[in-house]
Amino acid sequence: MNAPADDWAELDHALGEMAASGSVEVREDGEWLAELDGLHYELRRQGKNSLVHLWSEERNLTRRVLRIKEHSEDQIILEVHRFGRLKPGRLEFLRKNSRRLPGRIPREQFRARFQRLLGQWFPDAAVDSLTAAPDMQHSFSGLYVRGQMHEGSRAWALMAVSPAEESATVEGILAIGILWLDWTRGHSDRRAVEGLRLFVPEGSSKSLRERVLGLSPFIRTEVYEFDEPEARIQKMDPADAGNLESSLASRREIEFALAGASDAIARVRGIVPGTADAIEARVRGIVPGTADAIEARVVAGTREVALSFRGLEFARWTTDGLFFGLGDAREPVSAPTQPALERLIRQLDLHRNSLAEEVNHPLYRRTPERWLETLILADATRLDAQLNPAHLYSQVPALSAGDRGVLDLLGVTWRGRLVVIELKASEDIQLPIQALDYWLRVRRHQREGDFEQFGYFNGVKLDPHPPLVWLVAPGLRFHSATDTLLKYLSPELQVTRIGLNENWRRGLEIVFRQ
Repeated sequence: MNAPADDWAELDHALGEMAASGSVEVREDGEWLAELDGLHYELRRQGKNSLVHLWSEERNLTRRVLRIKEHSEDQIILEVHRFGRLKPGRLEFLRKNSRRLPGRIPREQFRARFQRLLGQWFPDAAVDSLTAAPDMQHSFSGLYVRGQMHEGSRAWALMAVSPAEESATVEGILAIGILWLDWTRGHSDRRAVEGLRLFVPEGSSKSLRERVLGLSPFIRTEVYEFDEPEARIQKMDPADAGNLESSLASRREIEFALAGASDAIARVRGIVPGTADAIEARVRGIVPGTADAIEARVVAGTREVALSFRGLEFARWTTDGLFFGLGDAREPVSAPTQPALERLIRQLDLHRNSLAEEVNHPLYRRTPERWLETLILADATRLDAQLNPAHLYSQVPALSAGDRGVLDLLGVTWRGRLVVIELKASEDIQLPIQALDYWLRVRRHQREGDFEQFGYFNGVKLDPHPPLVWLVAPGLRFHSATDTLLKYLSPELQVTRIGLNENWRRGLEIVFRQ
């Protein structure tokens, strides 16, 4: 570059202002170099060459400046030469007018590091594309890095998640990865996309490997773990995932816990009698009375008994006594606090019933899946006449992953076929994968004879065929990606979507069954 000294000084001054503002974005040949966030720079001469040196805590680079193509207050474009390349490139400095969404910069920085890691561990492959930009039209979240790579004539869709993301993001990678595979297969012109490669942080692939075993042979899936500090990628064998983590409590233990809490349960149910309106509604079959709306269930993995009002927990019995309150705000039930408990139950009765006028009240809106569960447990035949209403269990077996945002019911048909029922009151892209997760565990317990051993389905001869899967949600609340995800599951999963009426709180009606 033989630019006049004034131009060089002006460039130096402009870059200095941009760097000092903290709002500069660097792009090379159109690619955002997010690793240079927090930019430092230096312009220097080296013989006849003019060099620009850029660095940050994440990365540094040096380019030979050929000429200044554009220079304005908000944009500087340099034509540069990159060592080892014949053609000149384009280096852009853009002043950002607004801050990016939280997390976008570190995800872009991870994308750049991950691309270099792929180059080290797949030397014979070419990475055709790699992006962390969200595409909500196709349900591609910006939480994941997605792209394509090929080795000769073999092409792969790939998806990765940064170690900085929450564990729930790692858990959700399979659903988004399948959608990305489906999209790439439909838009690949040159090569057939052979399968899906998923990359997750070291030590986090166990549940992913379990779920891969429940996918269709149509989808070839490879799971990898990576360690960024060690610059290592390791292919994981799904067969080595080990036992699926779930627990099955003995029915005897459950009945023992409920018997221990029976006095407390009766005490709570007797605090507030049903109002005249509630009694009339009960007679008309619209809504159960207040006492009937209070259910007791043993908390999975404990001997504690939760008391819920149409699915919303408001009290809990433990060996230390009876406590009440919503959320984590709990206090013991005693003579001084009983009036507060009575007020709470009256508030629940007022706002958490099908005839409530304030449908946006928090007590009406909270834990809708639990409320839906109580309606199905009260009369399983409303969902399907095939179900044996004498044997319907909530969250059996219990999953070690905890609350997944959906509720699981396990039932049996009159002919002895197990039925996995997944309940969701709102749109959830993960619903089919969560159903697969639960089905895999139920199938294992079925094969090992655990249900008979622990006292479930007494008097029923269980059919050895794989459990059926019913996805239950309001008819308009199935995510648009549900059908795409279902076609990639194993043929062993016979899945039925059951759509409910939108005002299901006033009584269950089946809108469709597919």
